[in-house]
Amino acid sequence: MKNAMKAAFPVTIPILLGYVPLGVAFGLMLENAGYGLIWAVASSVAMYTGTGQFLEVRFLDAAAPLLEIALLTFVLNSRMLFYGLSFINKFGSAGKWKWYLIFALTDETYALLCAVKCPESVDEKTFMLAVSFLNQCYWVAGGVIGVLAGSLIAIDTTGIDFIMPALFIVLAMDQWKAYPSRLPAVIGLACSVLLLMALGPGHFMIPALLVMMLALLAARRRIEKTGRNDDS
Repeated sequence: MKNAMKAAFPVTIPILLGYVPLGVAFGLMLENAGYGLIWAVASSVAMYTGTGQFLEVRFLDAAAPLLEIALLTFVLNSRMLFYGLSFINKFGSAGKWKWYLIFALTDETYALLCAVKCPESVDEKTFMLAVSFLNQCYWVAGGVIGVLAGSLIAIDTTGIDFIMPALFIVLAMDQWKAYPSRLPAVIGLACSVLLLMALGPGHFMIPALLVMMLALLAARRRIEKTGRNDDS
């Protein structure tokens, strides 16, 4: 595990630079809403969903019903069902750690696991575990720092939530450079833009993921052929 952590840390630095500031913003919001350090740690350990935790603060502040919170959180994170399809075999063979790998699969962790190749000297399952664990540690640390800072000084967090989209753009650019076929990226972008224009920002995500998945399945042979040609 020690070797895996050493190998995982350098590749997770972009996540560190994004998760800690965004976690700080979450912690500040939580502190301003009247919730302290225990809530920040418990939420980041048990929920670990960036956008969901920001909404959590609003739910708690508005005393929303628990069932409503659960349903909205499920819908918000339902995209992970599609992300997980590409890791069924890898996670399924990870033994007792597969449940944590499933739980810790965020947008950024997914992008990183897709883009980064495990070093030959490190077991792949242990490497995936180290990447997932370090990313969650960054998020927890950010929340703790935010709560502690919010209890001492007043900080304007306007605009800081753009860190997450910016981080994901950087990871997407890395995948664009690393993968031989550009077709998956083109399909993903086209499906997202078309469904966004057709359905609007509040309803496009799940339909876009469904159409994207079908399009990728249809183009699977062409994508795999491109990859084989590049390897040869």
